[in-house]
Amino acid sequence: MDYRRCKHKRGKLQLTNGKRTNTFMDFLSKLRHQARSYLFLIVFTENMLLVGVWLVARIYHPGLPTLYIVIGLAVVGLLNSLLISHIGEAHLMQPITALWKAIHHISPHGTPEPAPSPTDYTFGRDIITNLTNNLYQLTSVIQNVEKTNKKATYDLRANFVANSLPLPLIVLDKDETIVYTNDATNKYLGEAAADLIGKNAYTALDMSFQNEDTLSSWLKRSKNQTATANHKWEHVRIGLPGQGDSLLFDLAGYYNKDNPLGYETLLILFDHTEVYAQDDQAMSFVALGVHELRTPLTLLRGYIEVFDEELGPSLTGELQEFMKKMNASAQQLSGFVDNILNVAKIEDNQLTLQLHKEDWEQVIKTVVDDLYLRANVRGITIKTDIAQDLPPVGVDRYSIYEVLANLLDNAIKYSKGTSEIYVTSRLNKTGQVETSVKDFGLGIDSSILPHIFDKFYRNHRNRAQIGGTGLGLYLSKAIVDAHGGQITVNSKVDEGSTFTFTVLPFSELQQNGKELGNPSLTRNAHGWIKNHSLYRD
Repeated sequence: MDYRRCKHKRGKLQLTNGKRTNTFMDFLSKLRHQARSYLFLIVFTENMLLVGVWLVARIYHPGLPTLYIVIGLAVVGLLNSLLISHIGEAHLMQPITALWKAIHHISPHGTPEPAPSPTDYTFGRDIITNLTNNLYQLTSVIQNVEKTNKKATYDLRANFVANSLPLPLIVLDKDETIVYTNDATNKYLGEAAADLIGKNAYTALDMSFQNEDTLSSWLKRSKNQTATANHKWEHVRIGLPGQGDSLLFDLAGYYNKDNPLGYETLLILFDHTEVYAQDDQAMSFVALGVHELRTPLTLLRGYIEVFDEELGPSLTGELQEFMKKMNASAQQLSGFVDNILNVAKIEDNQLTLQLHKEDWEQVIKTVVDDLYLRANVRGITIKTDIAQDLPPVGVDRYSIYEVLANLLDNAIKYSKGTSEIYVTSRLNKTGQVETSVKDFGLGIDSSILPHIFDKFYRNHRNRAQIGGTGLGLYLSKAIVDAHGGQITVNSKVDEGSTFTFTVLPFSELQQNGKELGNPSLTRNAHGWIKNHSLYRD
């Protein structure tokens, strides 16, 4: 193949028409003409110089012997030939020198050589420009062919490995668009690759997570902070709870910033639909059973209140103490039932909150008064410190009551050996109403704190001694999140714990609702967080 007549097209070398060759022949003809003219000028100049020397010798030294004149002409001719050949060689070799520099410049071996500039040459400038350009183009063609072949080989091998993987594999580019799915993915999701590739990952994969640590939040954090990262999530869902085609799985992700092949994020799915579905069914079954306790529990609390009012004054001190403990136990059981039922609603995305304008000080005092008896039975005093300048807040009174009740109930249970609990509330620096519940009891180990708001999670150090379901803090966090606030914990072992949460002033909440097109201020508290929205109204 004549490499002077080739071009790159779709990764192959193909012949072109003769136009480029004709142009090259024109430049070559011009170079020959320049060489003939230059050689003629050199020979003519040398001959004229010898004739000039002979004439000078004859005119100014007529008596000089002919032998001396011949010897003089020979010496002058020799020196002139050396000088002219040196100058002529440098001039005539310019095209070869330029071509050598161009070859050395693109060579992958040896010391790098600067690319020749045609403007530095006077002889054969056109053909130098043509040859070096063709050389660079040919090199580019070869490099592109090599890259194409390497990528094709890589893609072939990668495709073989990916399709041999028994787990669903999904590849995303830097824009979080799906660029590849293997056969296991297509079977698992029940969709063809053509229906997934090219779509945004969050649209094609309607995934929900159990907390704010979603795929999108992890990718956003990774892109801003690191070049490579990996992460895993448990109990991820595609589809709504209760749907027959809902998928439940664990998810592993690998991120590689600016991957040269465009494969920036790899996702692998580990199916646990049957196992996790059994957990969901168990929760539903428990909720169904607990629901049946509501009627007898309501009757029991009613009779206890009647007996306390009618017979309380006439009972002995010991019997009055028994009555007090019965009432406290009934309240605790009622809180347990409410927690179970509300968690079940959250799991089914059915817990709806209606946010209204409320006096926050009155809300706190109501909860403290209702839990006074439970604390008093254990010899604990609940003290409050509420700022006087608090603005009205936007809350669902029933749900936020449960948050405060759960936090106070935990403080009472874990205040072993102490006699005080503090409830404080004030406006923080961000303009939110911040409320804290502080006890001085057992405290929480630092290794446990990251999981303290997980569903069913309990401190292994004291769960055998202190009763509970592990649902109160999970429920509290879901409700606070739905209110647009945050809940945090600060704790040290044997020094106590402080749980702090925030709610928004009603004026700010109302303005945010209008801006979001949700003037009714209705929120859904749920345990399944979408990639791009905390609330799904």
